[in-house]
Amino acid sequence: MDGSLPATATSQIIAGHRATRIRRRQAVVAALLLAVAALLALSLMLGQSFTPPLDVVHVLLGHDVPGASFTVGDLRLPRAVLSILAGLSFGIAGSAFQVMLRNPLASPDIIGISSGASAAAVFAIVVLSLDGPLVSVFAVISGLAIALLVYGLSFRNGVSGTRLILVGIGVSAMLESLIAYILARAPAWTLQEAMRWLTGSVNGASLDQAIPLLLGLVLFGGILLSRAGNLEAMRLGDDMAAALGVRVARERALLVVAAVAVISIATAVTGPIAFVAFLAGPIAARIPGISGSILLPAALTGAVLVLLGDYVGQFLLPARYPVGVVTGALGAPYLIYLIIRANRGGAMS
Repeated sequence: MDGSLPATATSQIIAGHRATRIRRRQAVVAALLLAVAALLALSLMLGQSFTPPLDVVHVLLGHDVPGASFTVGDLRLPRAVLSILAGLSFGIAGSAFQVMLRNPLASPDIIGISSGASAAAVFAIVVLSLDGPLVSVFAVISGLAIALLVYGLSFRNGVSGTRLILVGIGVSAMLESLIAYILARAPAWTLQEAMRWLTGSVNGASLDQAIPLLLGLVLFGGILLSRAGNLEAMRLGDDMAAALGVRVARERALLVVAAVAVISIATAVTGPIAFVAFLAGPIAARIPGISGSILLPAALTGAVLVLLGDYVGQFLLPARYPVGVVTGALGAPYLIYLIIRANRGGAMS
């Protein structure tokens, strides 16, 4: 005997390991769903006043509950729903960029897409005096245009992740300068609205605002989830992905369009909630038991970050702050850590 296992035994061991990984992944996703549900319940029940769980349930079922119908139905519920949908959007799109370009710095916050949507919205508000859905449309179109510009400028016999990040940082810096110039010349009556939008906020949320977010998630987020296998293959490098049968150029173009659409729609509705797209993927990847595609866990992690950040900003700090301020305070130290680690390694990996 040569000590080797029979083929059937080997296949059973492989199948057992695969089943274990699947169960662990399902447990992680279930835990993240429970975390989102718990934060949703907290957001609906506890604010400046406490609303009993039974009253919350009655409001959700459409019953008229004195006091609770307004507090829960008109104030807390739209805010929580918008937080969840925005977090899902930022999480899944940011993670898609990071996996596709194999670099944790390759998030929409860093490579200029969020800045493009923000600059367009500020221009629309201050210069064109637009408001409501027109600002959102303007921001979405501009986010897509900036993504195309960054992609085109970084293309040279293919797209290098590091080159795309560096081009994106440069474009983002120019757009931030444009935003500062517009704000410096803005009249007082539009400056406040532009600044509120730029911080990333779910203040004044309504369920009507959730409709475009939901549609964007279903359509473009669905595309990202359906291509998760090809995205994981691209994590191994273009040559390996091509060897596995992935049409790399076509897949990358499709994934970029879908991810940019998701992030632009979310940014158009809530403003650029800082660093959620940047943080969600790395946090999800470090959860014990995660294997396979990171997109769904990252999306749920994004929802947790926005729900928690909004609650902390509203009720757990000395003053009230928009959710973008809280997530920005979380994300900035992590960005500094990544840059220091990349510098010590000699390159961004």
